Amino acid sequence: MKKRLLQIYNRLYSEFGPQNWWPADSPFEVIIGAILTQSTSWKNVEKAVQNMKKKGLMTPEALYKAEEQSLAEIIRPSGYYNMKAKKLKAFVNFLFNRFSGDLDEMFKTPTALLRKELLSIYGIGEETADSILLYAGNLPVFVVDAYTRRIFSRLGFFGEETTYGQIQRLFMDNLPPDPCLFNEYHALIVALGKDYCRKTKPNCSGCPLRSGNLF
Repeated sequence: MKKRLLQIYNRLYSEFGPQNWWPADSPFEVIIGAILTQSTSWKNVEKAVQNMKKKGLMTPEALYKAEEQSLAEIIRPSGYYNMKAKKLKAFVNFLFNRFSGDLDEMFKTPTALLRKELLSIYGIGEETADSILLYAGNLPVFVVDAYTRRIFSRLGFFGEETTYGQIQRLFMDNLPPDPCLFNEYHALIVALGKDYCRKTKPNCSGCPLRSGNLF
């Protein structure tokens, strides 16, 4: 299993190259993006992030002081903007109540405990929590998304009913606990899912995993 997972990684890296993900100027911006990207495209997230930057809201202090209703209008391009404003405020309130607004202190918390605490925040599910831990905190936590489930179920690694945690353990139990590896692997999975392993009309004949005899 370990050998096959690394072979897939190497083939994808050879095909797509480094993905430089997560695109952001700061860990806090990563967290904002991880929350805003729920149920929308990255293009829409970028518009909302730019709006927040123009309004000077890309710091914990500024977001903490911002009014939820005004914030909702600013992030309107991200869709579900009222709900997402509530989610952003819930996170930043947690950050200030628990860590006095200090992200560095937050990421010093033992990873398993911090993950549990993040999951207790309104609007933060497993994928969002793990994206925060990996991409903002540089912690060795593998992110599972719809692309991961689709690609690796088609490759026969697990069935459709496999849980998020079971999929995550498959990667974390069989790969070195390296945040750089987890970061790049997840980004490469997304690239494969967008370009080849689509939900409908997948381009299996041109898939780099087929050309690498990894099907």
